[in-house]
Amino acid sequence: MSLQIKASFKKELLAFFRTKRFWIIALVIIGLSVFSPLLITGMGALVDMMSDLYEEFGMDVSMLTEALGSSSSIGVSSSISDITGAGLIVMLLLLNSAAGGEQKKRSVIIPRSAGLQSTAYIFPKFIIYPLSAFVLAIIAMMISYPVSVYVFEVNDVTFFRVILAGVLSGVYLMFYTCFHLTLGTATGIAGMSAAVCISASIILSNIFAFIGTDYMFNPFSLNLMATSMLFNDPTSGVKALDVVATVVFALGIMVLLYFIAVFAQNARRIDNSGNEIDL
Repeated sequence: MSLQIKASFKKELLAFFRTKRFWIIALVIIGLSVFSPLLITGMGALVDMMSDLYEEFGMDVSMLTEALGSSSSIGVSSSISDITGAGLIVMLLLLNSAAGGEQKKRSVIIPRSAGLQSTAYIFPKFIIYPLSAFVLAIIAMMISYPVSVYVFEVNDVTFFRVILAGVLSGVYLMFYTCFHLTLGTATGIAGMSAAVCISASIILSNIFAFIGTDYMFNPFSLNLMATSMLFNDPTSGVKALDVVATVVFALGIMVLLYFIAVFAQNARRIDNSGNEIDL
């Protein structure tokens, strides 16, 4: 490993941890894994308490109450939805600085002028941030599982399914992190990149859920595949093949996004115009 890459790794790690961005992301993702099952349980208890009031209006909420408080799979699936939704949005916004924001502040002009290579600049970003998102997603699912088992009456999901769902959720977060890093560093406009990624995660997930499309080879719907793992048998040959093929395909796209980011850095020039000096 070259000295430039080592220095870039150190710079990214310090920027990630000393600015407390990592701890905020971790708190949000892990917090959602605990809060989501509790929220579903609380909603079920609230509806049950108000069942008499609903009956006066001719509404039978017994099935809704049973659905909200019956099984642990509901709690874990709610955690997946919140982590790949709200958790992803928070993470993308906090990674704006790494995804091109530093270029706008001209903080990379001097390193580039001193000979910083595009590979050394981009490579650590595609290791530190996606892997952090992947690990946090798995940890969150491992926490959501015992919480859901404790607060719900029936445990209808196995630990293997939860881990598999966590892996798929982690790959989903990795995919959008790489997408954000590529678009942001290529354009130098981190806010626009975050807006595009957030919009894509919301719109595409809803479209795929509405049309009921096949999840295979579709990294944009890995969050939906993660949820489906909790309600289907993942040990069957077809399902296992779908999961492996989709994950490999998503990882292949991430590698492609890395090379696109490196190519874009080599092809573009950072705007050095202006008299402002950012220290």
